[in-house]
Amino acid sequence: MTAVPGAGASQQAAVEAALLVLERMGLSPADLTAVPAGQVQVPTFAGYVPVVAGAVSAGTRRAYGSYWNRVVEQWGERRLDEVTPSEIRQLMRYTREHVVPRRNARGGRSAQEHLVAALRCLYRRAVDDGLITEASNPARKVDKPRRLPSTRRAVPGWRRSTRQPPPQAMTRTWTRCCCTPRPHAGAAARLACGRLTLTRSSAWCCCGRRARRSAGSQSPTLMARLSQHAEERHAPRDGQLLRYTDGRPITYRRYDHLWTRIGGQLPWVATQQVSTHWIRHTTLTWVERNFGYATARAYAGHNGTGGEAGVTSTYVRASVHEVAAALAALTGEPHPLAVPEEGDLDG
Repeated sequence: MTAVPGAGASQQAAVEAALLVLERMGLSPADLTAVPAGQVQVPTFAGYVPVVAGAVSAGTRRAYGSYWNRVVEQWGERRLDEVTPSEIRQLMRYTREHVVPRRNARGGRSAQEHLVAALRCLYRRAVDDGLITEASNPARKVDKPRRLPSTRRAVPGWRRSTRQPPPQAMTRTWTRCCCTPRPHAGAAARLACGRLTLTRSSAWCCCGRRARRSAGSQSPTLMARLSQHAEERHAPRDGQLLRYTDGRPITYRRYDHLWTRIGGQLPWVATQQVSTHWIRHTTLTWVERNFGYATARAYAGHNGTGGEAGVTSTYVRASVHEVAAALAALTGEPHPLAVPEEGDLDG
């Protein structure tokens, strides 16, 4: 084939002109090759948060919903790929400064931690949906604030044995579930969230991310009281159990209000910021001291994964019979699943 005179010079001139245009645009040839064909349009926070909220569990929505609302309030019209790690840190500081003060507040650190967790959840699904790459995920580049040591602990025995008149602020529901002597202390902690349904003779407690069946660690007295409560308060069998006298479901705020009133009668409760979760600490400490770590772990309903117990915990799991034996000793009531006193391992 005969070469066309001047074709090479003309092509070179076109290349130089194109490079000049790219330079004026602040681009390079590498930038052109880095743009994928058919690039996905990244949505805004206002458009994507409802998508994620509809895809996660109810527990996740409760935990992160208020933080997603704040993100939409601050960045609603911005795209997910427009926010930088520095801007996330600025929002963390804003959240800490505007946190709602509560009785057991920790200076806004928990709010900052939950904000980062909510953003990580949001961006993790954006990566899964192919909207952004893992490398461009700004939430993974922001560290959560270091969690402070917990102030919760087991209530000392001398506190529990103090013979004082119960504060008048304690209602019948609180007395039955939490404030009677040892029979209901353990179960009260598991029912503290109030999101509990009653089906036949088993209690299903929906606390946070998963529902756990706890039929083996409910005393006969507690189950009888729960059944009576459900009947008196007209609780639906497929709905929340714990309710006010007028039938309305209780909320988390009910317990905060009760502890505030109890703290007005018992100064040490207000000083140490005692909450319902302290009952769980007290019960599990007693079970661990008397029946060992494996039984306490099973009594708490922990699933056996993660934690600092090491691999050995996989091999020393407690059975439901051992948990029932601990419950029987704690409550002073016989339990049909409790092992004999000699602790026959074959049972």
